[in-house]
Amino acid sequence: MSSAKSSAALGVLALLLAALGIYGVLSYIVRSRTREIGVRIAIGATPQAVAFMVVRQSLKWSVVGLSIGLISAGLLTRLLQRFLYGISPTDPLTIGMVTLLLVLVASVAALIPAARASRLDPIVALKDL
Repeated sequence: MSSAKSSAALGVLALLLAALGIYGVLSYIVRSRTREIGVRIAIGATPQAVAFMVVRQSLKWSVVGLSIGLISAGLLTRLLQRFLYGISPTDPLTIGMVTLLLVLVASVAALIPAARASRLDPIVALKDL
């Protein structure tokens, strides 16, 4: 396998692991906030508002993570330059596309927990209060 193919395969694997991690964390957060979400639905929150709340929280944390990653990458450009062939470590098109891809992956990974939260039955969520 060529170097480019193995790099691409590792990149796809890293992207899948990131999506799985975001999905797992959001599923845990939705499960731990079941009562709060149940109260919100019971007092009149629409399913769309609940789903939007979960996706918004996901994107907030994704932006924080991307910011930390971009700052770290900017500080480590001299080290990264040794590993890149054919592009500069500060190539704006590459950085922009990777950032956009990661935001898209975070959004898609947030959709399943958001859909689950929006379908939550408030009676079931509040029965243990």
